[in-house]
This record gives sequence, C-alpha cells and structure tokens, in this order.
Amino acid sequence: MHTDDRPDVLTPSQLNTLARDMLEGGFPSVWIEAELGNVARPASGHLYLTLKDERAQVRAAMFRTQAARLRFQPRQGTRVLARGRVTLYEARGEFQMVLDHMEEAGEGALRRAFEELRARLQAEGLFDERRKRPLPAYARRIGVITSATGAAVRDVLSVLGRRFPLVHAEVLPVPVQGEGAAARITAMLQACGRCGRYDVLVLARGGGSLEDLWAFNDEALARAIAASPVPVVSAVGHETDFSLADFAADVRAPTPSVAAELLVPSRDDLERRVALLARRLAAAQRHHLQRAMQRADRAALRLNACRPQARVELLCRRQADALRRLRAAWQRQLERDRARLRHAGAVLQAGHPQRRLGRLRERLAALSQRPQAAVVRRLENHALHLRGLARSLEATSPLATIARGYSITTHADGRVVRSVDDVRPGDGIQVRVADGTLPARVTGARRAQ
Repeated sequence: MHTDDRPDVLTPSQLNTLARDMLEGGFPSVWIEAELGNVARPASGHLYLTLKDERAQVRAAMFRTQAARLRFQPRQGTRVLARGRVTLYEARGEFQMVLDHMEEAGEGALRRAFEELRARLQAEGLFDERRKRPLPAYARRIGVITSATGAAVRDVLSVLGRRFPLVHAEVLPVPVQGEGAAARITAMLQACGRCGRYDVLVLARGGGSLEDLWAFNDEALARAIAASPVPVVSAVGHETDFSLADFAADVRAPTPSVAAELLVPSRDDLERRVALLARRLAAAQRHHLQRAMQRADRAALRLNACRPQARVELLCRRQADALRRLRAAWQRQLERDRARLRHAGAVLQAGHPQRRLGRLRERLAALSQRPQAAVVRRLENHALHLRGLARSLEATSPLATIARGYSITTHADGRVVRSVDDVRPGDGIQVRVADGTLPARVTGARRAQ
C-alpha cells in the first residue's frame, strides 16, 4: 500500500481536540434538568458531580468561582436546573458539561418562565422608560392595593400618617398570593383606573419566595399596569425581589415603606418650605414698598423743584451745609495742629540731656561687666581644653601601660629591647615597672613558639 493512498492518521490528543471543538461548537450553552449524583467538592473549591435521570447520566464540573455563588448546598439526589456548555475532557476523553449556573429545579422552572415572559414583554416595549409618567408632586388621594391584613398595609399607612397626615389613603383589599390572586389584583387595578378617584395607585406586598410573589408576575397584570390611566407605584417584596409589576409600573419602590415616602412629602420639609416662602414673600413686599417710596420721594422732589421758594430753600440748605463743612474743616485742622504740638513736646522731653545722661550711665554699667565675664568664660574654656589634653596624653603614655601591669625592658644605655635578637647572654638590662627599675642580666633566650 502506497503512503499517498493512506488516510490521515490522528493521535488520541488530536482526535479528542477535534471532538471537543465539535461539541462546543454544536452546543454553545444548554439548560438541563436532572438529579444530582456523586457530588464531590475537594479542597480546590471546584464542584464535581453527575447529572442523571432514569436512563442516563452526564459528568459535570463547576469551577470554584461559580460554585461559590450557589444559593443552596448541592447534595446527592437533589433535583436541579443547570446551565452550561458541553465539552470533552481531552486528557481522559470523557464527555462532560462545564456548568456556570445551577439552582434547585422547583424555583428554577419559575425563574425560567419569569425570564422568558420578561424578555417577551420587554421586546414589545411594555417596560420602556419613555412611556412612564412622573408621580404627582402632591397626591390628595392614594389607593393602596394590597392585603387588608398584611404587614405591608400597616407600613404604608404608618409612613403616610407620619409624613403627611393630610393625604387621604384608601386600602383596596385583594388577595396577594395563591390561586386567582393575579386576576383579583388586575380587576381592582382596572376598576380604580376607570373610576377617576385616585391620583396614584400603590401595589404593595411584603417579601417572600419567588412562588409567593408569583401573582405579580402575571402577564395580564403587567399589561393592566402599563395601560393604567393613573400612575402606578410597585412595592412588591424586599429590595432584592423583582417582579413583572416592578418593570411595568411607573415607579418601582424597594419596599412598601419607601413607596409611601416617595408618594408624599415630609411634613417637616413642607413646614420649612412654607417658612422659606413666607420669608421670601415678606422680603419681596418690603423691596416693592421701598421702591414705591423711593419713586414717591423723587416725584415730590421734582414737584418742589418747580417752585421759586423751593429753590431759595435749596440754596439756603446748601449754604448751611457749606458753613458746617467749613467749621468742621477748621476744627479738624486745629486738632491736627494740637496733635503735632503734643508730639513735638514729647520728642523734646525724650531728648532732654538729663534723661540721656541717665541712659548713658546705665549702658556704661552694663558694658563694664562684659570684659570680666568674657575673661571668666575664656579661662573656663582653656581649663576644659587643658583637662582634655591631659586625658589624651595620659591615655597614650607608656606609664599608663606600665600601671596596668606591663613592663619595659631596656639596655643599659636606654635602648628598648624589642626582640630576643637584641640581647646576648651576659648583657646587663633594666626592667621598668610601675614603681621602679629592676637591674637584671641575660642568662639565656627562648623564642616564642
């Protein structure tokens, strides 16, 4: 068989790579509902498990980052709804899924239905922000559509009464959970819109699971909210809960209490605003009155200026004003001359010979003490310097070395013996110790080893 006729030959790794590419290209992301088996979570934090039903099973893995976001503890036998991509683990040639999301199957089905309906209504433009209306600045009548016995209605009425007691709030009781609740809420909302009685409507309910809040994910209710002629505030669940009513409403409040705060102003804020407006009105009135008085004064002046007597009176007033200014100028000049005289007298008094002689005597006494003090300081500095030199000489003197127990050996003529080679047997030497000199004679020498 010729080499050119032989088909392409693959290695196992090449074959597994081709198979992995085909799987990932054919199944980019899939949802799967199954029962958990062989759940393992090693120290690495990754999650390894098996997704199975009555007839087959699939190996699956979830990396540590995604596994840390799970809202439940995966256990053997738990039924889940998972999303991930299909792939092939090349090292062992094993078909598997890499999961990026997993939730318990009961709530997961509701969540999937919620997401599908939300996407469809959003594509229709039902949640478009441009069609939503602002809330009235001062609502006079508010309709609260909620359960008559729930905590939500108590929270709303409490906040409304505390912030703005003048507002009229009516509780419109409806079931907020269970079969038929969505239809009852929709009918009440449509009836309130037709009657024209309310300035704004509030849909309120306390927190709960996705199943508990499912009545507010009804398509008919979402469309009724979007079509309501009256602005609608949705306050369903807690801050982290979202429903289709939230997206369709004109305003979404995280809690019923916050919805009440959004609908009415604070009484304290209104009182402060009224006081501010009253002050502004009073200031405007005063300004207007002042301007009117100024116009009247100018008109009176123009009328008076037209009479001869008024002109004579004006000239007399000007003459009197000129005399007053002249007298004031003379008085100021007189005061300045007096001040200059006082200053000159003080200068002459300060330069009197007797005072100057006293200051010179004080200065002479102070200067006479300076040479003596300078001599004392100089002598002290010289003494300190001498003591320092003495300490330095003492530290380097051979006598200090002898005083510590050492001795100095010299020849008879005073030369220092530094080595055994400097003397011979029979030579006379002198050994200088701390308190005198020891005559000696060399009998022999021994070199240090």
